[in-house]
Amino acid sequence: MPIIVNLDVMMARRKMPLNELSEKIGITLSNLSILKQNHAKAIRFSTLDLICEALDCQPGDILEYRKKEAS
Repeated sequence: MPIIVNLDVMMARRKMPLNELSEKIGITLSNLSILKQNHAKAIRFSTLDLICEALDCQPGDILEYRKKEAS
């Protein structure tokens, strides 16, 4: 998938563990883990808003677009 989720990068920069982020934004550890591991098929804007607020970042810090390489 050409959309990459850099949640782990921002969490490391802010020195915030997954369980702390989960508590701050009210999202289960399992759902955050799916997002962090880039296995999510979608993300709600409201969830992205909560993550950005908790990590003091912009949506572009979390989401990245990479073109697919030609086969």
